[in-house]
Amino acid sequence: MRIRPARPDEAERLTELALRSKAYWGYDEAFLEACREELTLDPAGIEPRRTAVAEADGRVLGFVTLVGTPPEGELGMLFVEPDTIGRGVGRSLVAHLRAQAAALGFRRLTLDADPNAEPFYLAMGATRIGTTPSESIPGRELPLLALEIAATS
Repeated sequence: MRIRPARPDEAERLTELALRSKAYWGYDEAFLEACREELTLDPAGIEPRRTAVAEADGRVLGFVTLVGTPPEGELGMLFVEPDTIGRGVGRSLVAHLRAQAAALGFRRLTLDADPNAEPFYLAMGATRIGTTPSESIPGRELPLLALEIAATS
């Protein structure tokens, strides 16, 4: 598996991956449709969001985005193909994100986590700092997490 920068022409493919990954948690079609806009990547946003993909044998296995301006930013999106969940793809993407964030001068990243994914992020060293309203589902609260980034020497 290697991690590389995403290309603008992959935006639609990554959007579909995000929707498949979200569906892994058992959400119904109405829920997924409500999330579609929030989970859609625009080709013009791939580079500014510092989008990186994990791939093996030419297959994209997952992706992550890093948004914001140092010293504080956001882990905007992290999604993994459902058949690879639990195989280290997400862990590798978080390690890549941490290294990239540290090199760019970020010291802290926040993220709005799906409640089902919160245990993963906590295992990656994030801490819960509160809740935040969902951008897609009125009345739904999401865990708000922080991931501290160690400075590089």
